[in-house]
Amino acid sequence: MTTKNEMNSHEMPILQHLEELRKRAIFSLIVFVIITSICFIKIKNIIYFLQKPAIGIKFLQLAPGEYLFSSIKVAIYTGLLFSIPFTIYQIMRFIIPGLTPKETQYIIPIVLSSIILFSSGIFFSYHVLAPAAIQFFIQYGADMIEPIWSLEEYFNFILLLIFSTGISFQIPIIQLLLGISKIVSSDQMLTYWKYIVFIATILGAIITPSTDPITQIFTSTAIILLYFSGCIILKLLDK
Repeated sequence: MTTKNEMNSHEMPILQHLEELRKRAIFSLIVFVIITSICFIKIKNIIYFLQKPAIGIKFLQLAPGEYLFSSIKVAIYTGLLFSIPFTIYQIMRFIIPGLTPKETQYIIPIVLSSIILFSSGIFFSYHVLAPAAIQFFIQYGADMIEPIWSLEEYFNFILLLIFSTGISFQIPIIQLLLGISKIVSSDQMLTYWKYIVFIATILGAIITPSTDPITQIFTSTAIILLYFSGCIILKLLDK
């Protein structure tokens, strides 16, 4: 029969893990709140930075409090963006002690690569996709309509474009996880390349909010290159 002391000896490690998880979650939340607060204080600089791709556009506040609510939304998104690395670090500190050396060998490079790819997607979106899409919208019908945009709608557009592109750059990470888990091999992924080109074309049209074919081609090409990069990495890992 299991004694009370034996039961406590089994339960304590679980309780300690839950307590550690709670502390790390609280730390991550505190960091997020602090960074978001700093972003809100510096919101004018952030808004100016996000408005740069739309040079020449006059923005209007079309409803009471639109600028305030837009500022809060931008501060939250920016705070989330800058606090993600710290949150990932806390998650890694929690799960790594329970992993085997072989699993640790894979997980750390994957997480670091994920952060780098997400940052690359944001950079690509801000410097390539956003300016091209915005210039298309400005020029289309410019001889008939003066481009005066709602501040809130513009931020909804630019934030969605940036984050969706950053997420799409996670394709090689998904491939690595599937390959390491032996769910799909690199050879199987390569056999589906025709379907991937078709899907990448559709994704390029969805992510790119303009009908500009050049921008869509850039996006689709980036997705295809990311996919084949994932296949090559899996080949090198013999997966």
